Amino acid sequence: MIKSLSLTKIFRYCAIVRSIRYFESSSQSSTFSPESSTNSIPQQLPLIVSRQLEYPHIRYPSLQAWLETLGQKRDEKLGIVDLHPSIWQTSPRLDILYENIEWQKTYKTIDWAYTPPHHEYPNMRAKPWPQKGTGRARHKSRYGPQWKGGYKVNGPKGPTSFFYVLPKEKRIEGLCTALTVKLHQNDVHFVDSFDLPTHQPTYLQELSEDRFWGPSILFVDDTDIMPHNIMFACAKTEGFTLMPVYGLNVYSILKHTTLVLTIRALNKIEKKLLHALHSYDTQKDQPPPPPDEP
Repeated sequence: MIKSLSLTKIFRYCAIVRSIRYFESSSQSSTFSPESSTNSIPQQLPLIVSRQLEYPHIRYPSLQAWLETLGQKRDEKLGIVDLHPSIWQTSPRLDILYENIEWQKTYKTIDWAYTPPHHEYPNMRAKPWPQKGTGRARHKSRYGPQWKGGYKVNGPKGPTSFFYVLPKEKRIEGLCTALTVKLHQNDVHFVDSFDLPTHQPTYLQELSEDRFWGPSILFVDDTDIMPHNIMFACAKTEGFTLMPVYGLNVYSILKHTTLVLTIRALNKIEKKLLHALHSYDTQKDQPPPPPDEP
């Protein structure tokens, strides 16, 4: 019993001595330099992408979102992007969204229904039977409105267009509402560019599955000339759509599950919407006219 206790004490002492020597050797080998620590911090932490926001909001500060990349499958954050609250933090108006969707579904509709008038039917002067002697009612032609296959009184005279233009205020408010709803549902992602390392569609499909982007994705860039790899990958994948900024609309935003924007597209969208929100034509509270001079 005494021997076993002494052995355990010896083993504990040896372990303590080893740990002390290891700590001293590690502390002597690793020297701390402030320059190396300052250089390593920006590489580990994401950078904030500074964007000068026009027309700053009086009450609300700017929103912040992650900046991602499509160059690798791993979801690595490149930085933080500032978003304007006038566009990405508006009060949602479902009635405005409904009006925008109905307008986009209706303004291209054309009713081609056409019924010819009575003078366009053939043999208008031919009577179906003689006027008298048959015991049947008198008729002038088989193409009358009371006959099957005859002409219709005041029938449709197509083509009829259902084109109309939604007011500019409702179109702008519809876009802001759709972007706000998508952002607060975590369905808007910002990337540096659409450059992919390969043109294989499986790469983009696996990337969207790993990041839980949903089955349908709308990629928006500032121009309609996009990289070849993403064009080929989206062409071979059902549900992936490429669109320039000038084609962005409420129906396409709500139709797709996820919206992916580049930094260039974000700048152009905010610039156009802010200009429209603060222009004289779309301001709800317009300044009063100047007083008349005596």
